[in-house]
Amino acid sequence: MIKIDNIVLPDFPLLLAPMEDVSDPPFRVVCKDNGADLMYTEFISSEGLINDTAKCRKRLDIFDEERPVGIQIFGGDEGKLGMAATIVDMIKPDLLDINFGCPIKGIVSKGAGSGVLKDIDLMVRLTAACVKATNLPVTVKTRLGWDDHTKNIEEVAERLQDVGIKALAIHGRTRCQMYKGTADWELIAKVKNNPRIHIPIFGNGDIDSPQKALEYKDRYGVDGIMIGRAAIGYPWIFREVKHYIRTGELLPAPTLAERVDVCKRQLRKSLQWRGSESGVYAMRRHYISYLKGLPEFALFRKRLVSTDDPLEVEAVLDDLLIAYRGFEFEQTPIELINYHENCSL
Repeated sequence: MIKIDNIVLPDFPLLLAPMEDVSDPPFRVVCKDNGADLMYTEFISSEGLINDTAKCRKRLDIFDEERPVGIQIFGGDEGKLGMAATIVDMIKPDLLDINFGCPIKGIVSKGAGSGVLKDIDLMVRLTAACVKATNLPVTVKTRLGWDDHTKNIEEVAERLQDVGIKALAIHGRTRCQMYKGTADWELIAKVKNNPRIHIPIFGNGDIDSPQKALEYKDRYGVDGIMIGRAAIGYPWIFREVKHYIRTGELLPAPTLAERVDVCKRQLRKSLQWRGSESGVYAMRRHYISYLKGLPEFALFRKRLVSTDDPLEVEAVLDDLLIAYRGFEFEQTPIELINYHENCSL
């Protein structure tokens, strides 16, 4: 088993990465259904929490069926990040995670997210402020460094462990890479194999198949894997990875009935959490991903995204089952989207 302070996870846990505009409660619950062992909220601004903005307050919502779940915050000011940690403490998630990895220009320009990678002393102070401000286990998600000349993750891991973090998730890219190129897991392995490091180390970046998950598990020796982009529209990645690691066999692709069931479950959770109008609207971006591979899907897609009536959405999904009766999906490679591809450096 793997332990993050008092949180007990299975051997080689699979974590759902926190993703802006993706990992909301409705999406988290379908990932949990399919085998995710630990999940996180979308990242939340420390200043927004202190100012009690509606957006940040909404992102604090967690539910018992998701546990264990962590709330992730970001910020570049010690005092404000510490105050935000105190607010999170009152919500009682299972852990508090600090985002030092987000590469979005709007976050970085405020000296937060991966912008903190330019100042390791500040990163240590920010982390220490959170550890002191909460009784929750504090974890960190970060990147290898700012650019190819400042890959300082080995120093970062030691210093953050020294101030009290309980686990570290490392995306194998620099901030300047964004999501381009190939993730470098060799440096993640160096952190894991450092005899000074005794906290769990989770690897993140480019896991897009059960085969790669097992290969990286064996090659790099990390304590677990964090999966992000591969889960977008495909929460079954978690169960497929677990099955392959356990048996060496690939599961067949999820059936149309399974895909429709997940669409309905996420839709209903979205309605409960967001309300009718917003809940239907938020689901529109998911249908293409869930139902990718259906031939001549354009007409059904148009019906799905042009109605505000939840019952009509479910009726269209039921029509799909009739129209495509007997259709079998092929197990095809997952295409990783270039997350935030339009964000400039």
